[in-house]
Amino acid sequence: KKLRDLGNTVIVVEHEEEIIRAADTIIDIGPLAGYQGGEVVFQGSVDELIHSDKSLTAKYLTGRETIDEPKHYRKWNSYIEVQGARENNLKGIDVKFPLGVITCVTGVSGSGKSSLVKGILYPAVRRELYETGLKPGSFSGLSGDVTRLKSIEIIDQNPIGKSSRSNPVTYIKAYDEIRKLFADQPYAKHNNMNPSHFSFNIAGGRCEECQGEGVIKVSMQFMADVELVCESCGGKRFKDDVLEVKYHDRSIYDILEMTVDDAIE
Repeated sequence: KKLRDLGNTVIVVEHEEEIIRAADTIIDIGPLAGYQGGEVVFQGSVDELIHSDKSLTAKYLTGRETIDEPKHYRKWNSYIEVQGARENNLKGIDVKFPLGVITCVTGVSGSGKSSLVKGILYPAVRRELYETGLKPGSFSGLSGDVTRLKSIEIIDQNPIGKSSRSNPVTYIKAYDEIRKLFADQPYAKHNNMNPSHFSFNIAGGRCEECQGEGVIKVSMQFMADVELVCESCGGKRFKDDVLEVKYHDRSIYDILEMTVDDAIE
């Protein structure tokens, strides 16, 4: 609000209720996600929004729709206990982490959540299982049912990778089958295309102007690089003849732009 009061225009993409209620104008996009979205469901003030019958956001803000809590919480018997955790702000605490259930570690910013889980628990368990990995933060010991674990993974807010050539279908190895599917289409067979033509990583079917990136990076020397949409392919990463190959009336570019829900449909 201080930025606004200085004469600036502030546009925020946000789901947090307090931010929504503090905004002067709400633009609600929906009504749902994926192909069921893409429309302006509502535009106006918060007071006007809460009377909207079409907005899913309004229904949750007013309590007309709620997220149901579980009727029963899963009980647990086995656990892993971190003893004497002293990393950063932690005060030599002992914490039990139940196994086979969902556990939420919460608290104010800087209270020690990440130090406990990422700094101690994860590396300590990983060291027990694999006898390798990062050295955990300061703690006294690890006890409980560690031997019941077969593996441990950590998923944080960092992206899988910063490469523009990586996406969910390449990450789970599903893109190989998608490329084979497109190579089996009549137009592709008639033009002697194989699965490699539908890869944006190698020469053949990709746009060579941007080398399958969809954008051209312009070095700004002492400033951050600028990315411009490739004029040759229009950001679609492939040559025109490759984009002519369709499966259910969708090109390889259209498939890559889908959400998971869209693809399932």
